Amino acid sequence: MTTPALRAVAVICTLSPSPAPSSSQLMAEQLLKELGEHEVSGEQIRLVDHDIKPGVEDDMGAGDAWPDIRRKILAADILLMATPTWLGHMSSVAQRALERLDAELSNTDDEGRPLTYGKVAVVAVVGNEDGAHKITADLYQALNDVGFTVPAQGGVYWNDQAMGSTDYKDLDEIPEAVASQQKTVAANAAHLATALREQPYPPA
Repeated sequence: MTTPALRAVAVICTLSPSPAPSSSQLMAEQLLKELGEHEVSGEQIRLVDHDIKPGVEDDMGAGDAWPDIRRKILAADILLMATPTWLGHMSSVAQRALERLDAELSNTDDEGRPLTYGKVAVVAVVGNEDGAHKITADLYQALNDVGFTVPAQGGVYWNDQAMGSTDYKDLDEIPEAVASQQKTVAANAAHLATALREQPYPPA
């Protein structure tokens, strides 16, 4: 029996609706390309284009777009969350996604494990101000809390110089350090996802 290829879904938390250019989306696309080098297929979802209701349930009722997005997240092996930096914090869209993922704590399989167990999460942060380390730490903690596993060096970021105004999408090329880290994130995510598929977590 052929083992299905790994899949990734990039949840892009820009505040700019399509078709506006987005640094977060650009970073996510670059990471998905690197994941493709490890035979991981992927898709991207720009959350602000969808009506995601506030709340901490997996379905907040009529008109809520989250249930369809949730199905795509749970069908993937790797979740990539990409967010801009605003006032030193992740975007409000990213925060809402985390709040909706909180529902996964009570969604378990027949052996008591959250449905997110065995799935890998990585993060990307961009901004023309500082804050990437704190945002990465907050995302790591929240995603791990709801059951995702974060690989070694599972995040990549880019910040402009202090009090700068350049966006990531304005750069002529990917900075060498960022490109190198994108490759590391992709390689480690694919490796961990494969390992977790072959050796799942024990029952709760």
